[in-house]
Amino acid sequence: MRITRIELRHTKMELVSPFETSLGVERFEEHIIVRVDGDGLTGWGECVVEPTPSYSYETLQTAWHVLKDFLIPGILGKEFDCVGSALAVNGWVRGHRMARAGLEAALTDAFARAAGVSLSAFLGGRRTRIPVGVSVGLQPTTAELLRVIAGYLDDGYKRIKIKIAPGRDITLVQAVRREFPDIHLQVDANSAYTLDDSEMLRSLDDCDLQLIEQPLGYDDIFDHSLLQRQLRTPICLDESIYNTSDARAALALGSCRIINIKPGRVGGYTESIRIHDCCASQGVPVWHGGMDESGIGRAGNVALASLPNFSLPGDISATKRYYREDIVEPAFEVDQDGTMAVPSGPGIGVEVIMERLERVTVHKDDFRSA
Repeated sequence: MRITRIELRHTKMELVSPFETSLGVERFEEHIIVRVDGDGLTGWGECVVEPTPSYSYETLQTAWHVLKDFLIPGILGKEFDCVGSALAVNGWVRGHRMARAGLEAALTDAFARAAGVSLSAFLGGRRTRIPVGVSVGLQPTTAELLRVIAGYLDDGYKRIKIKIAPGRDITLVQAVRREFPDIHLQVDANSAYTLDDSEMLRSLDDCDLQLIEQPLGYDDIFDHSLLQRQLRTPICLDESIYNTSDARAALALGSCRIINIKPGRVGGYTESIRIHDCCASQGVPVWHGGMDESGIGRAGNVALASLPNFSLPGDISATKRYYREDIVEPAFEVDQDGTMAVPSGPGIGVEVIMERLERVTVHKDDFRSA
């Protein structure tokens, strides 16, 4: 495939409701949509950067710069026989995983379309439906949190994850467990605690949690190993795992018993699959996290999560959980059994609605080969 055109779009989409975590409150989601054209085909990807360096050091500005000035010039106008050969050209670029993941996603979609297969099949997925959960942000009151959770359970979700933060943790979790004694429940701290909070974190063992996600520092592996020894509840690492080497280190140290994989965080589908395979070889389950993607990124998430070792429900919720109007059709829905269908059409398997994409586009750049 000869890459003849690449387009970047800064998009801004309003969330259905504000989403609060220990990192702050989000009302809009701003990402970069990547389009790759070659041999008469178009591939789409989503770079899940944010305007601020809160979750990651990458931002919209840094990712745009790296894509425009380094990654795109490396492949534009060149011929490639597979995704791997295109990625190899930019193998010299260190870090900037979200920028690289957005471009890899678009390339992979294009190559899957060229092969006439779904993205799921192209990546090695085996399932036609995947189990999904929902992530619930911090709420103004405990009563409101319980009301929101009840609504999601009515929608069919079987796994609920709630955000926690210092001072808004054990009493919230206890209240949720009392109200819903039988649900699969997780908590996510987004790196809000230290080892000084071990006593409170140990008290969560009595709440029958599926896991505690990223309780300590965003780049820590060692302290998590000390905490995991004190807990019955499995720790799940998210922000700490940037590549397969990190995953191997975390598992060898006993820092976690579960890993959350986000393609943007680890640099794309290729590295995600390596981490998936590493964990599978050690009998460690993984699940797919979310970054409030549009339907373009969500389609990729669903396809990746169809691989066999994504055995726990991921944060890949229905479109209506995030947006009143998405930029793709059909919308993603959750059935009453808590599962979501994996698109079976070529590539990402959904149609990008250009009129909607234009409405949410803040800025765009178009790069064409000579």
